[in-house]
Amino acid sequence: MTTVQEAPGLHGHVAELEAVKEQARAEKEGAATDAQHAKGKLTVDERLELLFDSGTFTEIEPLRRHRASAFGMGRRKPLGDGVVIGWGTVHGRRVFAYAHDFRVFGGALGEAHAEKIHKVMDLAIETGAPLVGLCDGAGARIQEGVTALAGYGGIFRRNVAASGVIPQISVILGPCAGGAAYSPALTDFVFMVRDTAQMFITGPDVVRAVTGEEITHNGLGGADVHAGTSGVSHFAYTDERDCLEEVRHLLSLLPANNQEEPPFEPPTDDPKRPNHNLLSLVPTDPARSYDVRAVIEELVDDGDYFEVHAAWAPNVICALARMDGQAVGIIANQPAVMAGVLDIHASEKAARFVQFCDAFSIPLITLLDVPGFLPGVDQEHSGIIRHGAKLLYAYCNATVPRIQLIMRKAYGGAYIVMDSRSIGADLSYAWPANEIAVMGAEGAANVIFRREIAAAEDPDAVRAARIKEYQQELMHPYYAAERGLVDDVIDPAETRWTLIKALRMLRTKRVLLPSKKHGNPPM
Repeated sequence: MTTVQEAPGLHGHVAELEAVKEQARAEKEGAATDAQHAKGKLTVDERLELLFDSGTFTEIEPLRRHRASAFGMGRRKPLGDGVVIGWGTVHGRRVFAYAHDFRVFGGALGEAHAEKIHKVMDLAIETGAPLVGLCDGAGARIQEGVTALAGYGGIFRRNVAASGVIPQISVILGPCAGGAAYSPALTDFVFMVRDTAQMFITGPDVVRAVTGEEITHNGLGGADVHAGTSGVSHFAYTDERDCLEEVRHLLSLLPANNQEEPPFEPPTDDPKRPNHNLLSLVPTDPARSYDVRAVIEELVDDGDYFEVHAAWAPNVICALARMDGQAVGIIANQPAVMAGVLDIHASEKAARFVQFCDAFSIPLITLLDVPGFLPGVDQEHSGIIRHGAKLLYAYCNATVPRIQLIMRKAYGGAYIVMDSRSIGADLSYAWPANEIAVMGAEGAANVIFRREIAAAEDPDAVRAARIKEYQQELMHPYYAAERGLVDDVIDPAETRWTLIKALRMLRTKRVLLPSKKHGNPPM
């Protein structure tokens, strides 16, 4: 009788696999992890656990190694090569991520490292899911030379390919220098953590050598610098945990890709809730200030909104919120800062936000109270015409539902640019104290009746009479409505319900743009 011998099982191979993975974990623990914590920074695993729903992250290519051999690289080939890639869920929806591991080569990017990032970016684009980059790396891996630089090129190309297709979010949790800084700049939103995160093209040492200027890393490219001065960062937080929780909140407001609608959340706030507070929040005197954020809180579901670029160009507010459970984008002049005037930075900020909302099917609500564009030699010489045209271009190109609300004053070209009916707003509403005109009544009277005022025995009396005349003829709240430039003049207390009814009607809006490769915006 022949005895059948049992084939060897996989037990030994599985044991070997576990040993390899344990080696990979051990390589990053100990002193490297202690050093990371000593800097006030979390490890890559801790960050991913905070970003994703618990236990949902699936890592891919954890066994990848680099192939470099020069400058001692052949003696150190850690598994994973300093970056973790994979996918998981955030609030139950699939999200892809890559995360630099500063404990391995300082998170520096080499050929294998870059190819891993390319892999996860391709998967995110092809499956139509958001991509989050957790950035904590020392830039290009010098020992690998041009191959590291080529790796960045592949990332940039994919950033552009993904733009307007899937949401891209960059979270800066450590150094991000040189070429590494360009990828976050190409993404939709940039988060930074104070004190531990910096972004710059050339560091303080190079700045000192070239210009003689002395500056710290944070002073040159810290979170508050980019959130409030350069506008590179949209958000700044003091703690990684708070930062990553806000990334999760932002993702909850966004669609997975440009073919899906933003996620709906059943509302707990009555859509017909009256807004009696608005009658006292906004003063009728156009020269008096108020905080438009109080108006936004009054209008949106549960008073909850997510402000973008809060510290940069604060004379215009950009925010994501929900109305009737649907995500909306809100652009509002802020009279509490520079009287809500539009300048270069405000125009750029609002234009980028409009473009993002349009790309991802998020309706736009524009709250208008603007005295015009900021006058001045510096603004003109710095290109206010070109930068203001960016906002004009963004609105004109937007095909999502667009609703304008004129709360108080709307003067000059700024009225046109802030989504007027003439550039394609679907609906325009106004409160009964609104003023729409080329300029304020006083300025207009001084121009139109200049000679009469100069020749009068009592110039002040004549000027006052002509100002009143101009207001009565051209600036009363029904002038624009009579000419079809405003769809209705409404009671401020009915604003929320009016906007929600309009959004419901516009939900099925579809617009086909002329066939073209792409436009040529005033960049």
